[in-house]
Amino acid sequence: MDDRIRVLIAKPGLDGHDRGAKVIARALRDAGMEVIYTGLRQTPEMIASAALQEDVQVIGLSILSGAHSAIVPRLMKLLAEKEMTDVMVILGGIIPDEDVESMKKLGVAAVFQPGAPLQQIVQFIRSNIQQPVGHSR
Repeated sequence: MDDRIRVLIAKPGLDGHDRGAKVIARALRDAGMEVIYTGLRQTPEMIASAALQEDVQVIGLSILSGAHSAIVPRLMKLLAEKEMTDVMVILGGIIPDEDVESMKKLGVAAVFQPGAPLQQIVQFIRSNIQQPVGHSR
């Protein structure tokens, strides 16, 4: 059985800049994780559906557009509706300091702002995911 951590990296909203998301995806893959990258302009519905289909343990959102205040609450609601509250959600991109705490109150496990070391993200995921792939919902 493959016990690699499965991570979905998504670019929600209309933001068309995905270099950071691709860098994160590669760093996680290089660290031995299985990474599914959904591409640009994903809706919360598309992200939740892909996370369910791919049976991921982590969803990483890259948001540079400022739309996190609309996208994250919708995604968290969809995950709850699909009984996927065991999926860890992390957020990266341009998230103002004053919004970090509100994102965490919604259930986001961590917010990584510009300049966060890639190893810090890898270590956070490894430290917070214990269950191997093949967990059942």
